Amino acid sequence: MTLIGYARVSTLDQNPALQLDALAAAGCTKVFDDRASGARADRPGLWRALEYVRDGDVLVVWKLDRLGRSLAHLIETVTALEQRGVGFRSITEAIDTTTPGGRLVFHLFGALGQFERDLIRERTRAGLAAAAARGRKGGRKPAVDAEKLARARSMVAKGLTVREAAIRLKVGKTALYEALRLAAGQNTSVASDG
Repeated sequence: MTLIGYARVSTLDQNPALQLDALAAAGCTKVFDDRASGARADRPGLWRALEYVRDGDVLVVWKLDRLGRSLAHLIETVTALEQRGVGFRSITEAIDTTTPGGRLVFHLFGALGQFERDLIRERTRAGLAAAAARGRKGGRKPAVDAEKLARARSMVAKGLTVREAAIRLKVGKTALYEALRLAAGQNTSVASDG
């Protein structure tokens, strides 16, 4: 079993020495590192570490938050490692998925993460239903409101193209075409100006 370390600090002026010392003391033979925010998906050191580990290896971090951008990302990463036969160990939280107790704790984290996502989804649905019951509609406001639509129709009637009217009204050409089409009904088409 080879221990492979991963360390991450958020900014260039932070020092990863504490993490590197802890990983060395844990027995890591190779360490990959990043100087990037945990929220960033593009962490080259993490990608190199994930590509480097092999079946039977253990990826070691100083703390859980060094690896995952979120609980969901952390669970996704560790699950992918597990499927490849790679263990995971967090020194600070004393989680080690190569042991039955460590796997249990990690699976509890996974269950809590799924529970949290389900609660958010449920609250979102309830909020949207309550808003709809009060007559409110979700989503973005249309780019072409009734006043702009009336002005656009007037401009087009005076000989401007839809494209020229869209530029003058500071709206997208496609949005204006769609608003005019809906206003005119499905049977009437607006002349295209390419």
